[in-house]
Amino acid sequence: MDRMKRIPTREQEANVRNKNFDEVNLGYNEEEATLEAARCLNCKKPQCVKGCPVSIDIPRFIKEISEKNPGEAAKVLSEYTALPAVCGRVCPQETQCEALCILGKKGDPVSIGKLERYAADYAREEGIKTMKAEAPNGRKVAVIGAGPSGITVAGELAKKGYSVTVFESLQTPGGVLVYGIPSFRLPDEVVESEVRKLEELGVVFDTDVIVGRTVTIESLREEGYEAFFLGTGAGLPKFMNIPGENLNGVFSANEFLTRANLMHAGDPEYDTPIIAGNRTAIVGGGNVAMDAARVAKRLGADVHVIYRRTQEEIPARVEELHHAMEEGIHFHFLTNPVEILGNELGWVNQIRVVPMELGEPDDSGRRRPIPKVGEEYEIEMDTVIMALGTDPNPLITCTNPDLETNRWMGIVVNEDGQTSVPDIFAGGDAVTGAATVILAMGAGKVAAAGMDKYLQSKAKN
Repeated sequence: MDRMKRIPTREQEANVRNKNFDEVNLGYNEEEATLEAARCLNCKKPQCVKGCPVSIDIPRFIKEISEKNPGEAAKVLSEYTALPAVCGRVCPQETQCEALCILGKKGDPVSIGKLERYAADYAREEGIKTMKAEAPNGRKVAVIGAGPSGITVAGELAKKGYSVTVFESLQTPGGVLVYGIPSFRLPDEVVESEVRKLEELGVVFDTDVIVGRTVTIESLREEGYEAFFLGTGAGLPKFMNIPGENLNGVFSANEFLTRANLMHAGDPEYDTPIIAGNRTAIVGGGNVAMDAARVAKRLGADVHVIYRRTQEEIPARVEELHHAMEEGIHFHFLTNPVEILGNELGWVNQIRVVPMELGEPDDSGRRRPIPKVGEEYEIEMDTVIMALGTDPNPLITCTNPDLETNRWMGIVVNEDGQTSVPDIFAGGDAVTGAATVILAMGAGKVAAAGMDKYLQSKAKN
């Protein structure tokens, strides 16, 4: 075995998978996982751990896999994360833990994410219980939002013996994991399994509840809840504010993916109210743009991604961009929409774009795209999906005016995840704006520790 080269994972063929919603990456089998784990150097001062937002003891769980103990590896993972099967699939390991792997200096870093997925999947398939809770302490906490940060808080506090109820506005727990990420990247049964693990710890999921409308934080206080976590995410889509955005056939990626995922657009037995179009433009270059593009492709559209910078600056994961290109999706780099044009019935029929060139770096460190004025042209399109990012939904903050927010309605917290209201904590996209699953989980771990410290201090007083 060449220790400098990673063991590849098997995948569906591109021209097969772009017509179904089955998982693209097939993961490792036992032999492949054992060989890949054997590449790990078990460094005495592992840099990879520093790159993990939830500080998983990476060499320890990989060592268990190398010794053919994947169940024990899953138990190690459960000490640090409530969502190992999720993180192993969707987290950007290439810019976090794997980026710091010492093997990556001269060869391929260890496939930490794929090994995490292997251990978590093994535990799920074999029915291995990986999480334990302390004796109940009789104290009630409420988690608002069943996304990655909320699930993390629920798991951390349930393990400490708290009575945890998670309030979720949609009908299915998981937040962005179920309504934002397509099943070909993250199968629903994986998220359902992670949720069941928390239910076995005693966590209660109360769905179809909109906190701020159905119930309020004040009414929950009256029911005996002593602390609250706001993990309401960033579900307010951004648009470009260009002419034509109100035409029929223009969607936000949020709406498109939510309908596709929660209403089973990939299942022919469901009559899902969704339009993928014949020629569909996806505006944006992040992971959400790749997800929307690949879903539209599977629904039969000829898909074109329009991105104002070059391929080198695109923020999507390398793997997702590679998969999208393999699946036959077209890319228009250094291109930006300036107007959406419609027919006499009010439906999209063209998108007017302008070529771009890169100037000096902006505040993000990337070179600023500058339009080539006077060189606009039209592309025939009948659907446009805007994937430009999201801001926090203001419902919670509007109904709790004492919560301090910043200029884009993100909730302001201290180093413990505590807000300006002492018994309310927050984390994830509701604080930072749209970010990654693992960063939301990291914020959830911080907030859970802060809530525990707050409640312990309150008990002493």
